Amino acid sequence: MSWPGTFKMAECGASGSGSSGDSLDKSITLPPDEIFRNLENAKRFAIDIGGSLTKLAYYSTVQHKVAKVRSFDHSGKDTEREHEPPYEISVQEEITARLHFIKFENTYIEACLDFIKDHLVNTETKVIQATGGGAYKFKDLIEEKLRLKVDKEDVMTCLIKGCNFVLKNIPHEAFVYQKDSDPEFRFQTNHPHIFPYLLVNIGSGVSIVKVETEDRFEWVGGSSIGGGTFWGLGALLTKTKKFDELLHLASRGQHSNVDMLVRDVYGGAHQTLGLSGNLIASSFGKSATADQEFSKEDMAKSLLHMISNDIGQLACLHARLHSLDRVYFGGFFIRGHPVTMRTITYSINFFSKGEVQALFLRHEGYLGAIGAFLKGAEQDNPNQYSWGENYAGSSGLMSASPELGPAQRARSGTFDLLEMDRLERPLVNLPLLLDPPSYVPDTVDLTDDALARKYWLTCFEEALDGVVKRAVASQPDSVDAAERAEKFRQKYWNKLQTLRQQPFAYGTLTVRSLLDTREHCLNEFNFPDPYSKVKQRENGVALRCFPGVVRSLDALGWEERQLALVKGLLAGNVFDWGAKAVSDVLESDPYFGFEEAKRKLQERPWLVDSYSEWLQRLKGPPHKCALIFADNSGIDIILGVFPFVRELLLRGTEVILACNSGPALNDVTHSESLIVAERIAGMDPVVHSALREERLLLVQTGSSSPCLDLSRLDKGLAALVRERGADLVVIEGMGRAVHTNYHAALRCESLKLAVIKNAWLAERLGGRLFSVIFKYEVPAE
Repeated sequence: MSWPGTFKMAECGASGSGSSGDSLDKSITLPPDEIFRNLENAKRFAIDIGGSLTKLAYYSTVQHKVAKVRSFDHSGKDTEREHEPPYEISVQEEITARLHFIKFENTYIEACLDFIKDHLVNTETKVIQATGGGAYKFKDLIEEKLRLKVDKEDVMTCLIKGCNFVLKNIPHEAFVYQKDSDPEFRFQTNHPHIFPYLLVNIGSGVSIVKVETEDRFEWVGGSSIGGGTFWGLGALLTKTKKFDELLHLASRGQHSNVDMLVRDVYGGAHQTLGLSGNLIASSFGKSATADQEFSKEDMAKSLLHMISNDIGQLACLHARLHSLDRVYFGGFFIRGHPVTMRTITYSINFFSKGEVQALFLRHEGYLGAIGAFLKGAEQDNPNQYSWGENYAGSSGLMSASPELGPAQRARSGTFDLLEMDRLERPLVNLPLLLDPPSYVPDTVDLTDDALARKYWLTCFEEALDGVVKRAVASQPDSVDAAERAEKFRQKYWNKLQTLRQQPFAYGTLTVRSLLDTREHCLNEFNFPDPYSKVKQRENGVALRCFPGVVRSLDALGWEERQLALVKGLLAGNVFDWGAKAVSDVLESDPYFGFEEAKRKLQERPWLVDSYSEWLQRLKGPPHKCALIFADNSGIDIILGVFPFVRELLLRGTEVILACNSGPALNDVTHSESLIVAERIAGMDPVVHSALREERLLLVQTGSSSPCLDLSRLDKGLAALVRERGADLVVIEGMGRAVHTNYHAALRCESLKLAVIKNAWLAERLGGRLFSVIFKYEVPAE
């Protein structure tokens, strides 16, 4: 079977990032290389073949550009030139690891295998891990087509490994479905304690597994009545052979035309029995007595209700039997289909009296493929790393809302493409979080808040031209920079339009996820750090001003100096290229400086003002160790943060200064902070001795975001916080202290400070542009 030049989404069930397609009403095609990306760099494969769908996983290496900074080599020079940049920037190629997950119907397995074989350049791959019933059925075909040895893996082990992996690595993986809510999807936050739980995997049949730890699980039950039953009976009843067409029929049907309800049996007397008249008394009960033809839609709906109710009741009984209150549903039977999720949820709520929660998974169908991949990659210790979903390469959960057109709603499965990037080091919770399971990084849920959603989506759309312009300007010597920037614009614009229609496509929509998606799309088209030269210039200017700022501060009395230090922190935070009100000023007036920023600040009392309490605290004993999360490069870190750090050091407080591992907007990165600290140490004996004696430690956060998720921080940072006994956390910046962590509860004292540089947000908070947030919090005794 030869493979066509493009894939029909209706056939192979794969769609490109940010696109949606109706598998019934129209045929939308995509080039295969947009689906099977990076095949030439594929190092390892795994495949999960069920009764109807094949799920392919493969690991590839991705080469992309990274902006590196390093100090100039001044050997042989007498002095540094007066206006020389503080460091040099070089763009280097870096190789990272990526996981790809794709699904297609078994009907097209030969064609897909042919395409993979034709594009496999790497000969290192010798074995393909396979799971599912089809691992036996298609073993010879796979070995023949790919010239790889098939290594069969235990289905249940793969399933559990895959489920644990997505629950740990993908925030907002699990959700509850609420029929009458807007939006209908409610996502659960990740937390470290995922065990124990019940996993109900609905494939052709149903398997029910109790999972107690990473490696301890037990098959506790199952049923032969599953997705294959729905498909098989549906085909007999409706003559419809395609699974998704059956689901589509069911979504338009009226099951009460076929099912016998309680009111049909008892009439009005059902109320005296305490039963709802709409309850199904007998699935397909009317078909035996009614002398009429039933529509395909009504029969499909009745069948879907019957099987979903049965699965829900079975899951509930096993959950109660094993004293479990969380049930996760996996397998490609559900596919994000509203009727299925609603019926299962209703069934579990009804039979458990609300004590058991039904949870669905965004990547339900890939659990086996992920697990098989992990089994085959054990020598690489994949669980030693953290992984993150790549929003640029993944397609999203589709809407179940009936008012949307089918082209926006229908898709062959919850997820068509999933890509995950391996992060350099494991990410863990900040040990100082008061209650990690209840921690939510984001202040506003844009899926919930329609007014805020509309504002921020428009805001990001309007900022897009500026980002494209900045990206092109950051690579003046590149002949294709404008072309790549245009591709970035199109991709991110498409993502924003998807999120207008389906705000829950990638989990809970927040300002953080919008910013992260933009960074992923920039990286996709090799714009690793569009602000690198801006940061280099601003760091140079600020370093030249540092001695004068310190002299001015040292000349003040103690109380006067504390207020000046805080004002300096706040004024420094004004310099944020991510805020349009500021970037417009910085673009038009390159000489806009520290003193001008101070004058823009709101006068006290500030919008949120705990300064008096902070001043009183400073009159007490010094803190043992302060953890400071820095925000922007240039004036912010050099003239705002470092003088504040210096004062803490003089008080006898150790300082851990945490900066982003990778670039985002004009945020200072860890590698930039090392050079900045080295230059400041050359000018200031306090910083010099603190660095030498390791009373000042510079560490990376593990993040490449303008926002801050305290549940996903570098493991080394967490260890240092414990070791040094940090008792003060300082979070500065609008992204880190307002969009995220405004309500974060910590086990130690904290300072959250920011200048509101967005007029709409300032008004919503009851202030105006450049209002000040100074929030000092002490945990309750």
